[in-house]
Parts: sequence; C-alpha cells; structure tokens
Amino acid sequence: MPRGRPVKSEIRQNVIEILYFMGEGYGYQVAKIYNEIFPGVTQRSVYYHLRKGVQTEELEVHKVKIEKGDYSWGDSVEKIYYALGPQAEPRGKKRVKKYLEQRKIDIKIDTERIISQKPAKVKPKQEPESESEEPKKKFGRFFNRFRKDNK
Repeated sequence: MPRGRPVKSEIRQNVIEILYFMGEGYGYQVAKIYNEIFPGVTQRSVYYHLRKGVQTEELEVHKVKIEKGDYSWGDSVEKIYYALGPQAEPRGKKRVKKYLEQRKIDIKIDTERIISQKPAKVKPKQEPESESEEPKKKFGRFFNRFRKDNK
C-alpha cells in the first residue's frame, strides 16, 4: 500500500461537480455554493482543494480578473476563475444540478468564455441510482462497527 494521503478527495470531487454544471467560477463563489449544498466544510478547505485540483490537473485556472471596487482591504480584488481540467471525472450529481437550477445560477452567461487551444473532453460518469437526495449523516458507516446491533 502506498504511503501518504490518498490523491482522491470527496471535497475536491464535489467541487468538480459544482464546476461541471457551472462551467467556471471563482473561489469565493464556489465555496459559497459548496457550503449551501454540502455544509460543514470550511472556506479554507475549499480553497485548498481548488489549488490542489490545479496541481492534479483535475481543475485549471481559466482566467484571473482584477475588479475595481470599494473594499475594506483596498480598491481592487483579484478573482481567480477555475474550470474543469483534463483529469476531471465529474459524475453529474443530481443534488448539485437541482440546487443550481433552483437558484438559477449560470456562470456561463456572466463571464466571457475563452476557448483554449486544447479543449478538455469531459463526460460525466453515471451516478449510482441508489444515492438519495438527502444529505448523508456526518459519520455515515464509520460508527456501524461500534454499534451493538451490528455485532
């Protein structure tokens, strides 16, 4: 068995699902949507997985925009827009699609689409039908082995 942490992450996979349906999005926007769909994850963790996704080529930096405004830290903000990379394997989760359709969030309309030289052809994997629309319990099956009725 290889040493170290596994490369796959459930948080990063959920970020990929969000970006699959949105097309592209910047860090704060993705973190905000993530916490509304999958609560209990910090904004810092979502940002970490966005950067890690770029390293693993599951995500790519689509563009960097500097926007002017009146912010508490200054007069401009740098927004890094992310899109799916060539190694991304979206599953097309119904839960994410349903949320984005209900909120009418469509990032593709708000920003210009830059066509890259090498477009990534990404097809979603089929999601298992047994997955319910309800959020999973926080610890799921982890504590099943400690419960008395399973022994």
